[in-house]
Amino acid sequence: MIRSRGWATGWNAARVAIAALIVVAVVAQFVSTFNEAVARGRDTTTVVANFFSFFTILSNVSAAIVLVLLGVRFFARRRRVEVDPAGLATALAFVSTYMIVTGIVYNLLLRGLPLQPDTVGWSNEILHVWGPLFLLLDVLLGPGRRRLARAAAFGAAIFPIVWIIYTLLRAPMITNPTTGAPYWYPYPFLDPNSGGWGSVVVYIIVIALAIIALAFGVVAIGRARGIRMPRAHAT
Repeated sequence: MIRSRGWATGWNAARVAIAALIVVAVVAQFVSTFNEAVARGRDTTTVVANFFSFFTILSNVSAAIVLVLLGVRFFARRRRVEVDPAGLATALAFVSTYMIVTGIVYNLLLRGLPLQPDTVGWSNEILHVWGPLFLLLDVLLGPGRRRLARAAAFGAAIFPIVWIIYTLLRAPMITNPTTGAPYWYPYPFLDPNSGGWGSVVVYIIVIALAIIALAFGVVAIGRARGIRMPRAHAT
């Protein structure tokens, strides 16, 4: 059933719909954050840069772009059920990993923390729960999966490593627009001023290993479910 034309049509329509919902959630949260900054006289340039420095925002925006590309490609090709192109298949595996990690980290480490006054409740749930859940279901049920090489999973670690380096280098140079502290970290578990560098390093290692492990899982499921290509097109 999950490789039928009807299923592919419905699932790709759902991909586009979820992508639109994610974009609406990101925009709603951005507007709320920006308006709060203006109302309180905060440096809006820093606030905007901080907003787009959250892994949650970056992973959700990336996922929305990939989902739209997959959906538009499917309908543009007259709803033909075929294997995903290598580039899109790899991007889908990566953003699926990032979104699943986003959901896990938020619900395990951040769920109990008090929300900021500018947080949009429904948007927060879409970005941390429903979006990641859909990407997990896409790994299990989505049509057109390509059988990627197992080594592709290592590539999923590149973006998180770059993001962590960027975050740790930038944070001490930014004045927190909310508290006035001479640093700004997007997540408390990355802040050495609260738990020390030892705690930060442990969290980074655990999350990095989790990302690689999940990426291998996503690739493995894709290989098990993936459409077998004719030998002439295998490369």
